[in-house]
Amino acid sequence: MPSLLQFLPSPTKRAPMGALPLLLVAALAFAGPQPAAAAGPPAAAAPVVTSTTAASMTLDALAEAHGRYFGSATDNPELSDAAYTATLGSEFGQITPGNSMKWDTIEPQQGQFNFAKGDAVVDFAQQHGQSIHAHNLVWHSQLPSWVSALPTGQVRAAMENHITTEAGHYKGEVYAWDVVNEPFNDDGTYRTDAFYNAMGTAYIGDALRTAHAADPGAELYINDYNIEGSGAKADAMYRLVSQLKADGVPIDGVGFQTHLAVQYGFPSGMRANLQRFADLGLDVAVTELDVRVQLPADAAKSATQSDYYRQVVEACLGVARCVGITVWDYTDKYSWVPSTFPGQGSACLYDENLQPKAAYDAVRAALGGGSGGGDDGGGGGTGNSALLVQYRNNDQNATDNQIKPGLRLVNTGGGAVDLSTVTLRYWFTADDPGGSPAATFDTWCDYAVIGCGTVTHRVAAASGSPAGADHYLEVGFSSGSLAAGASTGDIQLRLNKTGWTAFDESDDYSRTTGASYADAPRITAYLGGALAYGIEP
Repeated sequence: MPSLLQFLPSPTKRAPMGALPLLLVAALAFAGPQPAAAAGPPAAAAPVVTSTTAASMTLDALAEAHGRYFGSATDNPELSDAAYTATLGSEFGQITPGNSMKWDTIEPQQGQFNFAKGDAVVDFAQQHGQSIHAHNLVWHSQLPSWVSALPTGQVRAAMENHITTEAGHYKGEVYAWDVVNEPFNDDGTYRTDAFYNAMGTAYIGDALRTAHAADPGAELYINDYNIEGSGAKADAMYRLVSQLKADGVPIDGVGFQTHLAVQYGFPSGMRANLQRFADLGLDVAVTELDVRVQLPADAAKSATQSDYYRQVVEACLGVARCVGITVWDYTDKYSWVPSTFPGQGSACLYDENLQPKAAYDAVRAALGGGSGGGDDGGGGGTGNSALLVQYRNNDQNATDNQIKPGLRLVNTGGGAVDLSTVTLRYWFTADDPGGSPAATFDTWCDYAVIGCGTVTHRVAAASGSPAGADHYLEVGFSSGSLAAGASTGDIQLRLNKTGWTAFDESDDYSRTTGASYADAPRITAYLGGALAYGIEP
């Protein structure tokens, strides 16, 4: 992705605290792989999570079911907004202070420290049982002019004193520190700031050692932007942390800021990139997530934005050592984007009126929570019902001549649903030589708890042939009613091409390899023709 320019308020946050349990999911495996417990705070006893309870769970609770946290950045002016703090304190399990712990706030004059703003954020988090990913100790930006004016021979002592004093002040109160923020230029070269000019690359290891001495219990991170996918900057970060590990420098994780924009492509190979850092024995975290659009926003931009949010969540869920995701403030009301990128905005999960958007629903669905009530499509519920689709793979052979999805529809809402108004879509590719979109299919219902006689099924070509989904199996119901809290039970379906040629299901949009039922946000449900659950490809 092109450079995100010089981030003005771009801080860095991270991981969860001991107050947050790592849930042991019983009865339901949520969408995405179930990772090993992430390193970090001690786990608490976990409640049993079911499909019905998932619909009312917060983003953080859904993330905890995967052994992750879901957090938000915040800043001091927002803390006086009661409507804002009501959601901040309930929906999210982790807080990153946007500006209140940066050098120009904490030590504006040499040797004169003011912790009032940082303390206010920590107090809020502690009152709401949230962890703090503290941000940040060493950064080229928002740096008081006195630091850059120091003779080079005095910079190291000033840096070490700042880190020791600030990290020592918050010792035992924060889960993690962004010790060094944004050390690289976009081409992978080091930034020539006051610290690099005085000490070369040695300033990074020195900063980490000093932070560890001041707060031995905190997780220590390096954080940067434009390292989410493959490229020169990501490779430079990989070389740096590999060398730090080899040298025995205390480092626990890498933060991937993930400031995205719909006019640019999604970061190439994000999951694989996160995994290679994790393979070094490091935690990884998405620390400053937002997805901006060129204003005015419209339905197409909103759909792309939702898809980007979904892909980020799925990338984190796919890496066992990805400890969590933090959005760079949750609402457009307090987003940093419009002032930094003129003509762009609408980057957050909630709009300026603190109402959840389609992107919020996309995140919920990716975490296995179904619809969250966004107001502009992408999985919003309808009426007093909340549909949720579950799936299991009844045929693990991805290259034979049949596709055999098992489906189950759950009504997590408070009222009955007329099944004759509901349709489901399982998205797949025909895989005919030449990619023929005109392939014909036979479809079957092999078994259904509610009776195959009430289940309708057909295959249709997908509009635009999106990746992994040039066709879909559409399932409907000729009659029946699904009560509040009820499930259709098992529906075993099968399809083949009339020529009985083979499929390659390995890249099909809706397919997973799960052999037991789990929430399936890539299988969409429609109520009266309107999308009610899931994310279309």
